Amino acid sequence: MELVVEPDIYSPSINDSGLYVDKVPPFNYIKKGLVCPCGSRKDKIYESHSVFVAHTKTKAHQKWIESLNLNRANFYVELEKSKEVISNQRLIIAKLEKDINNKIMTIDYLTQQIHKTQTSSTNLSATSSINLLDFD
Repeated sequence: MELVVEPDIYSPSINDSGLYVDKVPPFNYIKKGLVCPCGSRKDKIYESHSVFVAHTKTKAHQKWIESLNLNRANFYVELEKSKEVISNQRLIIAKLEKDINNKIMTIDYLTQQIHKTQTSSTNLSATSSINLLDFD
């Protein structure tokens, strides 16, 4: 079984003013190309620097950068909400793991009790065979 290497996902840089700007990374280290999440060409993999630079100059990509800049405050709010959700989910997962461990321990205890009961009843029936004709 071989590892599947996915293309990198492009993310714009943030300049000194806090605005999203295109800064195309060097393709020296990008092995499987670059995918742009702007949505202009879904599933398009850009495999060279010049082709991706040309893509960043398209109207669709420029509009995407503009929408990122218009919604950057919303992205921060969403990030904070996501952090809170993740924190709550971690607490829920920890509680559920604790509940599962308690239930596993209960199951193990009850299984041992069943085996003890079965063993003692088997021993009792084997040692005390009663002849029903001996009753008065």
